[in-house]
Amino acid sequence: MQLLDHARPPEKMKPGKVRREDYEYERKGSCTLFLFTEPLAGWRQVCASQRRTKSDWAEQIRELLDVHYPKAKRIRLVMDNLNTHTLSSLYETFSADVALSLAKRLEIHYTPKHGSWLNIAEIELSAMTIQCLHRRISSIEQLQQEVTAWKVKRNLDQKSVQWHFTSEEARGKLKHL
Repeated sequence: MQLLDHARPPEKMKPGKVRREDYEYERKGSCTLFLFTEPLAGWRQVCASQRRTKSDWAEQIRELLDVHYPKAKRIRLVMDNLNTHTLSSLYETFSADVALSLAKRLEIHYTPKHGSWLNIAEIELSAMTIQCLHRRISSIEQLQQEVTAWKVKRNLDQKSVQWHFTSEEARGKLKHL
């Protein structure tokens, strides 16, 4: 995600005049968002990060398991095929014992290479983009504040994802992937 600031300050709204914003912007860098969701429970977790390395992903997985699901013996994780989303990331980041204990608690399912739209987290990312990220955000701190506020409200409202794609439709559509 790009971090963008205004090239010139926007003109505030006045009686009879709408707020004006210049189309030019200053690029302030980029960052990544990690998003996990439990669609039927209406729960999600979002974290902004400077990078998206294997160790960044591994740390997010450890937090997911140890903080958000400490009592779960196993969780089902559906994700895309990004090169950092592998069990080897756990072993490259943590000791073998820690990596193994985390890996044993994961049941990983990868979406087809051209089927990331099957990943329900993509639906959440779309909702977050529309509801929260539709403006210029210039720093990772501001981004984290914005996505945290969005996540808290959405979790309180227990907004779930209603998946309407049937097994029969999947068999027809996915035979070509």
